[in-house]
Amino acid sequence: MFVAHYREYDLAKQSVREHLLESKALAEVCGCKLNLQYVAGLAALLHDLGKYSDDFQTYLYEAVFQKDNPTFKRGEVDHATAGGKLLYEMYYQKENAPHEKLLVEIVGNAIISHHGNLHDFITPKHDSDFLRRITKKEIPQFKEVEEQFFTEVIPRQAFQEYVGKAVEELKQFGKLNGRVQFFLSKFIFSCVVDADRTNTRDFEAGVSSSTSSGNQVKFANYYSVLIDYLERLKEKPESSHPINVLRAKMSEQCDRYAEKPSGIYTLSIPTGGGKTLASLRYALKHAKKFGKDRIIYIVPYTTIIEQNAQEVREKLGAEDDLLEHHSNIINDTVWSNKGIIDEFEEGRMTKQQKLKLTKDDFSAPIIFTTMVQFLNIFYAKGNRNTRRLHNLSNAVIIFDEVQKVPLNCVSLFNEAVNFLNQKAASSILLCTATQPALESVDYKLLKEADGEIVENLSEVEEAFKRVNIIDRTKPKMNNQELADWLQAEVREWGNALVILNTKRAVKDLYETLKGNAVDIFHLSTSMCAAHRKDQLNEIKLRLKSSEPFICVTTALIEAGVDISFKCVVRSLAGLDSIAQAAGRCNRHGEDDVRDVYVIDHSEESLGYLKEVEAGKDVAQSLIAYNTKNQSHISLLSKEMMNAYFKSFYEKRETSLNYPISELDKNMTTLLLKNRHQEYVSHFNAKHEQSFPFISSSSYKTGVDYFRVIDSPTEPILIPYKNGKDIIAELESSERVEDLSRLLKQAQHYTVNVYPNELRKLKEANAIVPHIDGTVWVLKERWYSGDYGIDYEGEGEMEFLEV
Repeated sequence: MFVAHYREYDLAKQSVREHLLESKALAEVCGCKLNLQYVAGLAALLHDLGKYSDDFQTYLYEAVFQKDNPTFKRGEVDHATAGGKLLYEMYYQKENAPHEKLLVEIVGNAIISHHGNLHDFITPKHDSDFLRRITKKEIPQFKEVEEQFFTEVIPRQAFQEYVGKAVEELKQFGKLNGRVQFFLSKFIFSCVVDADRTNTRDFEAGVSSSTSSGNQVKFANYYSVLIDYLERLKEKPESSHPINVLRAKMSEQCDRYAEKPSGIYTLSIPTGGGKTLASLRYALKHAKKFGKDRIIYIVPYTTIIEQNAQEVREKLGAEDDLLEHHSNIINDTVWSNKGIIDEFEEGRMTKQQKLKLTKDDFSAPIIFTTMVQFLNIFYAKGNRNTRRLHNLSNAVIIFDEVQKVPLNCVSLFNEAVNFLNQKAASSILLCTATQPALESVDYKLLKEADGEIVENLSEVEEAFKRVNIIDRTKPKMNNQELADWLQAEVREWGNALVILNTKRAVKDLYETLKGNAVDIFHLSTSMCAAHRKDQLNEIKLRLKSSEPFICVTTALIEAGVDISFKCVVRSLAGLDSIAQAAGRCNRHGEDDVRDVYVIDHSEESLGYLKEVEAGKDVAQSLIAYNTKNQSHISLLSKEMMNAYFKSFYEKRETSLNYPISELDKNMTTLLLKNRHQEYVSHFNAKHEQSFPFISSSSYKTGVDYFRVIDSPTEPILIPYKNGKDIIAELESSERVEDLSRLLKQAQHYTVNVYPNELRKLKEANAIVPHIDGTVWVLKERWYSGDYGIDYEGEGEMEFLEV
């Protein structure tokens, strides 16, 4: 018996045949969503073909039973190349048609890469990693492996017929230009990785691999629950208030729009207009009517996830069907004496490997995640990210506060969304009161014509007007001047929210204000989500009293946090940020109109915040123009916001396509171009032969350079309240199911830190590795009730025992 896996707790064997056929069945179901059942199934059928070699069987046996002095070192036996090599040798000859060759490139790359990242067809050094791996690498016992496969798994004739069906699927898929090839390759890669990991996890858990039968019944039930709730709201006395009448009308417009075919639509409900439930109403009805598999909310900040997810959970009673995905808690990469090796290695089932099998594959019916995670699925390193991609197809995807797409990712975002809508049967809803002009750039977002759901939008904006924007940008203010002004005015205002652009400026202002007669609150991304939630709850209680207080924070509060202050002070930034800040003032119309002051802070260093700096410059010009000309056009209107974004994108045009300065190339060129002619010409000259492949994309190079933010962050687990118990349980638990549950809970007790911050914590011995070195845990005295992570090590943890 050729063995694919040994189960840890009873050493039961899963045969290679069982694993390949069961993975194939799972991948076929994933591929069906794009009518690529056989293409995806073929990748899974061949992905572990190399496990039929005697070398791999020796390696696997010794990894489990003879750990001392093994014949082969970890990662030394390659079992992933054989399947790609077989496909290449059978279907990439001169006589093969273009679609057969494309099948080899797409499926073959997925197979050889399923323990890492897709290979480059051509590298910046004008070599081909794919060619080297699939043709030049020696595979011991390859002929014996091939014969065993056709004898034990599928007869050769049946295999050829299966490949023929896969080729026909590619032909039916339409024109396969560079963009489509990229996303199609990623999709098939996602299918095979998820099928492999799911089947491996299920075997380890002792259960049979199966796929869900769909969520349409659940969506129908949840839709009924939501409609019942909305009908009950109409019975309340306050339902006749003009604003509530308008909210109900916009909600009903969403319901009617859900009858339309899937497209890319905008939902520009003003702040406080009930956007979350209105978009949910659209999503549930559309998913029910058109048979969508899941509903996915994409938000800009982890701070929004908790509140919005909690609102949906409470209204629907959807505790077991809702996944909050904040960030990856564990590292995807594994280190060896050879450097980084495959992120999931075969052999003994270590704690680290179990963590990599935990179920965060986006299979839940309703999912809340972040824009960073969405972009990572398509473009980032680590097949733990890409594994989720196929579950974005045939879905309803709601982008909440879509204006927060990072500037350098605008083109990449647009292309991913276009693919999901045009090729992957997903319906897209762009939700924000400040719609960005994503259709105005070179790589356009293909919105539906007249695709705005809210009718008579200008009238709606006027009805929801709750604030005056007051220009106080001249003269500039430093922290002491700002503090003096706040203390002089706050009692008159009642309370104030102050939003600055940097954590340093916020902390300094907090220190300046602390100890005065008026209470001060502080919010920061250096606090874990559970801590921020506690702070926000306390702030909301204070807002119900008449006692004056000040809250100082960064932009984390601007999107999705349902909170209403009597006055807001916003440091100059992009017009969309000013509008979002204004949404935290007089949010529910408690007064007729309240004031939002825009200031220019002299002590903020924006050197590392290029987007904020660029947005600030454009907004400053528009504010100055409005002030000089005494314009009656609101700074928060759709017209002004459209002008802002067009100018913003125009001024930063060179940044939109994700430039890679080291290569003097854009990411769009590396990944989405049909033929990278410069690289191809250099390849031909260097190797004195014609470039042999249809695709010339540089997938591996792309993921090596991709970062949603310039400096990648690393998660730190925080021993805040229940965080202590979760850390202890993670250390002691062994079952994959328990680890999945604990990792989900741990997201609320995590802070993401930048490399320089991580280095400082390491040097101070403030963090310790846990769970086989997979996660970092902060020591207690390095966490403060005021600031979150305290890089001076003077935190007070006593309050955490409450």
